[in-house]
Amino acid sequence: MDHQSGDAVLRERLQTGFLGIIAFALLLFMLVQARFILISLAIAIILFSLTSDAIFAISSRLRVPNWLATTLALIAIALGLLWVSTTIVTQVNEVVFTAIAYAEQAQAALPTLTEWLGPDAQERMMTALANFNITGWMRSLAGQASGVLSGSVLVILFVGFMFAEQVWFPAKIERLTGDPAQAAQVRRIISSIMHRVNRYLVVKTGVSAVTASAVWVIFRLAGLELAGAVALMTFILNFIPSVGSIVATAIAAILVFVLSGDTTLTLLVGIACTLVQFVIGNVLDPMLLGQTLRLSSFGIILSLAFWGAVWGVPGMFLAVPIMVALMIVCAHIPWLRPVAVLLSREGLPDDGSGDDEQARPPSLVA
Repeated sequence: MDHQSGDAVLRERLQTGFLGIIAFALLLFMLVQARFILISLAIAIILFSLTSDAIFAISSRLRVPNWLATTLALIAIALGLLWVSTTIVTQVNEVVFTAIAYAEQAQAALPTLTEWLGPDAQERMMTALANFNITGWMRSLAGQASGVLSGSVLVILFVGFMFAEQVWFPAKIERLTGDPAQAAQVRRIISSIMHRVNRYLVVKTGVSAVTASAVWVIFRLAGLELAGAVALMTFILNFIPSVGSIVATAIAAILVFVLSGDTTLTLLVGIACTLVQFVIGNVLDPMLLGQTLRLSSFGIILSLAFWGAVWGVPGMFLAVPIMVALMIVCAHIPWLRPVAVLLSREGLPDDGSGDDEQARPPSLVA
C-alpha cells in the first residue's frame, strides 16, 4: 500500500514537472512572438512611472491642476520620444554611411594592424574579414533603426491610455484581490518597484550623460568625425550593465581606426575611453546608486543573457528593471522567497518596505 502511495506521489510530481516545463516553453514562445508589443508596453510602463512622479511633484508644489499636468506630460513624452527616435535613426545612418565610405581605407590599413600576429594568423584574419559583409550588416542595422519610429508611436499610445486609466487603478486592484488589506499590500509592492526603478533610471541617465560627454570631448580633441554619434551610442549602451560600457568602448575604438587608419591614435583614444568608463563605472556610478538595487552581479549577467536571448538588445536594456520588479515581488511571496534570496546581493532580499509610499502619486498608493 505504501509502495502504491509512493508511486502515486512520484507520478504526480512528474506530471507537475512536465506541466511546468510546458508552461515555461509556452511562455517563452509568447515572449518571443509578441516581443514588439511587450517591449513597447514595458517601455510605456517605465515612462508612465517616471512621469507620474513628475506630475505629482508639479501638481503638489506648483498647484497646477492634475489634468493639465498630465496633458502637458503626455505631450512632452510624445515630442521627446519622436525626437529621440529621429535622432537615433539619423545618427545610425550617419555612422553607417561614413563607415562604408571609409571601409576601403580601413581595409588598406588592416595589414599594418595585424602584422604582429605573424603571417599565418594574419592571413586567416584577413580571410575571415574578407568573408564578413560589413557593408550589408551596416545597411541592415540602419533598416532596424527605422523600426524605432513605429515603436515610439505604440509607446505613446500605451502611455496615453495608462494616464486615462490611472484613476481606476486602486479600485481595480481592490476588486481583483477582494480584500482591502491585500489590495493595499499590492499597491505598496507596485509603489516600491516604481520607486526603485525610477531612481535607478534617473541615476543611470545622469551617469550615462557624463560618460557620453567625456567621450564626445575625446573625439573632438582627436579631431575625429562622428563625435556626436559615438557620444549618443555611448549614452545608450551605458544603460546595459557591465557589458554596455565594454561594447561602447570597443565600437568607439573600431570607428577611430576606420576613420583615421592610424593605430597609434586608435590606441590612445581607446585607452582614454576605457579610463573614462572605468572611473565613472567604478566610482561615480556605485556612489550615486548606493544600496538602491542590492542585486546580485551574477544575477544581473544571467538576466542580461536571458532577456537578450528573448528580446535582443531592447531586452538587455530592460533586464535590470525587470530583475528589480521580480526580486521585490518574490520577496513578498513565501514560496518564491528563495528566488529573491538568489537575486539579492548579500542573500538579503529587499522587499521595498523601507520606501516612502507618501512620495508616490495618490492614485497608486491610496
